[in-house]
Amino acid sequence: MILINGIIIVNKEQGFTSHDVVAVMRKILGTKKVGHTGTLDPQATGVLPICVGKGTKVSDMLTCSDKEYIARVRLGITSDTEDIWGEVLSETDASHITEDDVKSVAAKFLGGIEQIPPMYSAVKINGKKLYEYARKGQEVERKVRKVTINEIEISDFENNEFSMRVSCSKGTYIRTLCADIGKELGVGACMCGLVRTKSAMFTLDNAKTLDEIREIAGNGGKDSLIIPTDAVFAELSEIRLDGKRTGQILNGMFLKTELPNGEYRVYGNEGDFLCVGKITDGVLKIVKNFYAGN
Repeated sequence: MILINGIIIVNKEQGFTSHDVVAVMRKILGTKKVGHTGTLDPQATGVLPICVGKGTKVSDMLTCSDKEYIARVRLGITSDTEDIWGEVLSETDASHITEDDVKSVAAKFLGGIEQIPPMYSAVKINGKKLYEYARKGQEVERKVRKVTINEIEISDFENNEFSMRVSCSKGTYIRTLCADIGKELGVGACMCGLVRTKSAMFTLDNAKTLDEIREIAGNGGKDSLIIPTDAVFAELSEIRLDGKRTGQILNGMFLKTELPNGEYRVYGNEGDFLCVGKITDGVLKIVKNFYAGN
């Protein structure tokens, strides 16, 4: 039986896959209804929202949200994985590259860009993940994907390395961005560190390590870990229903209203978050429900 519903923000440690984190969280929370909101590479750390119970209904929404990362990039090296943990393919003298050079090239990647997913990734082609082909030494054709880079900020340039803060759309491969910047500079580059600092509205300030979560849960504090599901819809105005109208909407009825058109957070007469509703021409309809039994 699921006792908790909502979102827990994990500060993922290096060496864990996103699926590893889900497996650990299932044991800690004592429920199978747990899911993550977008793969974070095993060598990466940082924000990984974990949805629990009815909170899993917002998994897709969080997966599709914008993300923010801080990557550490090393110039003059390329690898088969586009990061420092792969097999080195080339080494080039990059001592002539300046911070201004990097900033000038990085600016070219702002806005809508095209990326080819790296072979060492979880993208599926013909039912198999790309990294399964790569581990057998096979390379397959990948479709170009369009992503959006909202911001790039370069800092801490020293000894052919620099830090890069990136705000981007879902599906962006930071490893590939690092490699593409290196290619444009003519010396190659690979990622040597990555922290996800933000996913949707959640930041590292909201996150706890698995050890911290285990300790808090073990001391009876599971509820204190949970961010309510309706926090995802905080930008929407709310509607509070009386007892009669709560019963009506729970039975799937449309409700007449004089409120303006738009989407709303809808709460029942006892304060429970029932659904996200949409008003069109004076009629409130359910867009996505979160009440008991659904």
